[in-house]
Amino acid sequence: MSNTQTYDVIIVGGGIGGVVSLKYAKSAGVNALLLERSSGIGGIWRNLPPWQDIQFRREDWTLGDVPISGEDQASIVANIEAWVDRFNLRSAIRLNSNVTLARCTADGWEITAGDEIYRARFLVAATGGHNRPVIPQPERSSSTVREFHSSQLRDPGELSGRDVIVVGGGASAYDLLDLCFEHRARQVVWVYRNLKWMRPTQQVKYFAADMRLYGRQQMLGLPVEKMNRLVNVDLRARYERAGIREIMPDYDFDFRRHQFIPGRRGMIKNFSRIKRHRAEISRIEKGTAYLSNGQCVDADHILWGTGYELDLSYFGVAGLSRLRRLQELPPRCGSLFRSLDAPNLFFLAPAVLETSTSTPWAYAHAAKSIISQICGNTVFDTRPVTDNVNYFDLVRFLARRDRSNYFPVLWYLKYLYTSLRQPKALPMPLP
Repeated sequence: MSNTQTYDVIIVGGGIGGVVSLKYAKSAGVNALLLERSSGIGGIWRNLPPWQDIQFRREDWTLGDVPISGEDQASIVANIEAWVDRFNLRSAIRLNSNVTLARCTADGWEITAGDEIYRARFLVAATGGHNRPVIPQPERSSSTVREFHSSQLRDPGELSGRDVIVVGGGASAYDLLDLCFEHRARQVVWVYRNLKWMRPTQQVKYFAADMRLYGRQQMLGLPVEKMNRLVNVDLRARYERAGIREIMPDYDFDFRRHQFIPGRRGMIKNFSRIKRHRAEISRIEKGTAYLSNGQCVDADHILWGTGYELDLSYFGVAGLSRLRRLQELPPRCGSLFRSLDAPNLFFLAPAVLETSTSTPWAYAHAAKSIISQICGNTVFDTRPVTDNVNYFDLVRFLARRDRSNYFPVLWYLKYLYTSLRQPKALPMPLP
């Protein structure tokens, strides 16, 4: 082991959340170090297939004058790299540093990464919530079916002329269904237990929903109950017009509980060609998948659009290391970001991922307030918040607590002006 290295704050994870956190730490003069297990920054985006992309316009991903060229995987990685260069962060990043243990001590945290040990008073966990692909494990007997999680399908051209089963009822499954038709799969079968709301559209998904519109409604004081009523009327009408009423979820959309997902036009256009089963795959034998509803389907490929698990196994804190679902973390955090299981520990993911907000924009606000607390201000209390806090409501939430960054009255005027006047063609300004 080398000599222990000491910092004010260690940031674990080199995705957009970790890089943004490092930017605000350095801007505040905090001695910070970011540890990333891969050979390059980018987090989950670095290893995703090239066809993966964001669900909204590029202008809603990027911030300020940090450039971006598109919505695709390569552009997102390049944008995260641009953060590093724009704010001169590279000297504070350690690549190939896989954190295997984060242990709480009397003075803060001791971090083990490979042969190195680091100490810091504060720890920011920026490892996200999409850590381990979820692939169900039905019984398999002499299976000849090729299986891919959505994160592992490198070449969607392999779907051409094939019989494909897509499993899942959320955004990843919708993407996979689109890919099947784009690459001319011979037969498409969709298997799902439950469905998430999407906003049916004939547009490219990036333009399917104007999230700034909902942010503007927030800043103008429209109650979330009213927003929910309006969006539910709109969604149901869109499902009817698109001719996909059969897959309309059997619950109301609620911004406090659900993520706003744009529709996929290829999936909608080819909806009549999809063979649907509300079921699970219970067994795969040779080239046949046997479903829990008693049906069986011959297939060349199974595509698992079944999401991810949380992985906090690197924590030497029993209450955290056993968690597997992102939704299990918010009740263990005060004021969205402050861990209740250990002192001087902050999580970015639970309050940002799977909400109806631009992830980098939300990370920037969260990181700025976390660094404010690290610098000695009292920002976060111990009361858990389990509802989604979306877009400008996150600003409102932080403004009530972080007076050093959100000056009374002025913060509201600033963000009201931003919500009303910022052109859609321009990125949002850095907070």
